[in-house]
Amino acid sequence: MSEKCQMPVGCRGYSQSMPATTTVTPAYLRRIESPIGRIEVSSDGAAITALAIESHGHLPHDGEPEHTTAVLDAAVLQLGEYFTGQRTVFDLPLALVGTDFQQSVWSELSQLPYGAVLSYGEIGHATGRATAGRAVGGAVGANPIPIIVPCHRVLATNKKITGYSAGEGIATKAWLLAHEGIEHRS
Repeated sequence: MSEKCQMPVGCRGYSQSMPATTTVTPAYLRRIESPIGRIEVSSDGAAITALAIESHGHLPHDGEPEHTTAVLDAAVLQLGEYFTGQRTVFDLPLALVGTDFQQSVWSELSQLPYGAVLSYGEIGHATGRATAGRAVGGAVGANPIPIIVPCHRVLATNKKITGYSAGEGIATKAWLLAHEGIEHRS
């Protein structure tokens, strides 16, 4: 198993981050309303470190006060533009911590353009692990910055949604795919 590391991948040379799975309060935090529920964006002050979509009425840091920084203000603006159909590419610094394999999967996701999809198998092939479908699914599901690192653009080979770990799950993913005009099956 690879050790955790921080390295730049995809997304115009910026690095990306692992999801905040602990109860540690982020240094900077903003929340916004969206068509898929409230969204919470976290930062270390220099880059986006996590994005969470409301699940069952809750966000990971609901009890914490908001504290903003320039990168969070930019993220909130760009997310608003995405939801109104005015933005198809995010231009934000992202900080990603994960295994080498997760980094390679997230790099592939970062290169996936608006309105396009890949299958789990295609990502496995691109990362040199063509038979690692389950591992690819795990890395996609561990994506800490959904929407900006577009894990919703990954479908089964038959264009079926097989799962989604953000927000309200498959319903959230179906909304994001429809928003981008991506044909899919639930």
